[in-house]
Amino acid sequence: MNITERELKYLGLLSKQYPSAASAAAEIINLSAILNLPKGTEHFLADIHGEYEAFIHVLKNASGTIRIKVENLFLGQIREQELRQLCTLIYYPKESLERLSQQHYLRKDWYKVTLNQLIKVLQCVSEKYTRSKVRKALPAQYSYITQELTHEDSMNPKKSAYVGAILDTIIDTGQADDFIIAICETIQRLAIDRLHIVGDVFDRGPGAQFIMDKLLTYHNVDIQWGNHDMLWMGAAVGNTASMANAIRIALRYANLSTLENGYGINMLPLARFAMEVYGKDPCTPFTPKLGDADETYDEKSILLMGQMHKAIAIIQFKLEHQIIARHPEYGMEDRDLLHRINQAEGTITLPNGETYPLKDTFFPTIDPNDPYKLTEAEADVVAKLLHSFRHSEKLLRHINFLFKKGSMYLTCNHNLLFHASVPLNEDRTFRKVKIRGRAFSGRALLDRIDEFVRQSHWSSSDHPEHKEAVDYMWYLWCGPDSPLFDKSAMTTFARYFIADKATHHEEKGYYYVYRTEEQVCDMILEEFDLKSTESHIINGHVPVREVKGEHPVQAGGKIMLIDGGFSRAYQSSTGIAGYTLIFNSQGLHLVKHEPFSSTREAIEHMEDISSTSVVKAYSTDRILVRDTDQGLILEDQIEELKKLLHAYRHGLIKERE
Repeated sequence: MNITERELKYLGLLSKQYPSAASAAAEIINLSAILNLPKGTEHFLADIHGEYEAFIHVLKNASGTIRIKVENLFLGQIREQELRQLCTLIYYPKESLERLSQQHYLRKDWYKVTLNQLIKVLQCVSEKYTRSKVRKALPAQYSYITQELTHEDSMNPKKSAYVGAILDTIIDTGQADDFIIAICETIQRLAIDRLHIVGDVFDRGPGAQFIMDKLLTYHNVDIQWGNHDMLWMGAAVGNTASMANAIRIALRYANLSTLENGYGINMLPLARFAMEVYGKDPCTPFTPKLGDADETYDEKSILLMGQMHKAIAIIQFKLEHQIIARHPEYGMEDRDLLHRINQAEGTITLPNGETYPLKDTFFPTIDPNDPYKLTEAEADVVAKLLHSFRHSEKLLRHINFLFKKGSMYLTCNHNLLFHASVPLNEDRTFRKVKIRGRAFSGRALLDRIDEFVRQSHWSSSDHPEHKEAVDYMWYLWCGPDSPLFDKSAMTTFARYFIADKATHHEEKGYYYVYRTEEQVCDMILEEFDLKSTESHIINGHVPVREVKGEHPVQAGGKIMLIDGGFSRAYQSSTGIAGYTLIFNSQGLHLVKHEPFSSTREAIEHMEDISSTSVVKAYSTDRILVRDTDQGLILEDQIEELKKLLHAYRHGLIKERE
């Protein structure tokens, strides 16, 4: 084995971690053993849109995986009611124990049976991991006891008394409830080795802040930014147009809890302004969509939200004009429509020359001579709202996490994850998009956008790219060549003010047209250095409408679309309540979910989300760690350790004491 002088320097540094031939050899043995373990389970979710109760439940039951394991272990041994009770206990241990206590279930014999069952489930979910990894997942105070229980056979007569004594002691010392909670949370954690969020945590639903709180403490998670995430990221770094859009969407769906209760955004300045300016305006086109509201509102509150909704929409159109004027290269002048309003006739003439009557003609803050100028009162509202966004400690903590754990795309274990699209031309080639005067396409485009977006957050305000990056985050929300949007236009104004639905149409980019073709998917995968026949594209963004016969797996299995309507706002059109994708050592497993009632119903009536397998793509051989990206890293480490072992044995590096 030839070792260069440069390699010898590196091995010298490595020797500090492995100071002897024996320690290097031991690590080689350890890593080689890990390579032959089954791969951990990856869990993919997209387009959660604030639906935190359903999201939390899907994490707790691992998209039905835990229920399947419990059935495999105990079906035919215990009744269906007991099986449901055990699953609910695993998902919601604290709440279930409180309910069972009220029903006088918690006797010693129940504890012994339940603890034995939970230990078996824990053994099942931990079998693919090293003891070291399982130990790290266990609560410190119960780590030793749990390891003893999971690695001993209670059926062995020589060990049954030992195991029984441990369980008796746990119960007699009053630690059974705490121990059960610890075991259940460990089962949940080990059921999912890595969580992928393929975009859009925010907007529409009432609890994005709770989802982000959960992700902050999750053991292994990555995020591929969605356009709604980018909207909130833009607002947090000071993009006022993005901020106005985020507030408008919250008012549109009557979901103010994330803004007010979650992040402490002070909405009073907007409310006062709306009452003063639109107090006598019914604002009918701006009546919030109450079917998905976070609470029940009276008529006065609904009217006020409609007035606030209209107020922030008009402010948004003015703020967007400022960005469009600064960046003619965006080519978004068609979005500037306020100067096209004929207030005297109550009509608007669109850029295509067509004139339409307006559903709402009350525009007290639009000066026909200077339609995009904010009034003094509007400017004051914007300044106060921006101050709230920029000084919300919790929001900034969540946005920091999105920057830290997020990216435009991810390649992981032969799969390519991105939220919406890779822009294409009509001839199926990668579309060139200019950023700061330079054209990028394909993977280079997503890499450049990723880098550019981070300039808005990490660079100082006097950095030459900072202000442009902040502006570009709004473009990513609604720009025609944005990989997070990729449509001809976002027809916000028309949807509010023009009845003719032909004006509401948003032409999808060519990616959405051609992604059903296997050759196009192969071309995209190769662009990202994924040439395996087992490679897939995993997308969200556009809901799959099962009720219309759409299928989430397309292009000969090359692409999987996992936005199936997690958001309640979409469920009437999709017919389901979302897809989740599971990738374990046996292959890919796509699951569709029925709507989730509530956490309370799940606990009190032991109801689970009804989930159905859509696709099971089993691998011919069980997928091992050596077949994953992590396996490649471990194999590189083994090779370096072998060089270190050679250096020790040939005296090139001396062993340490």
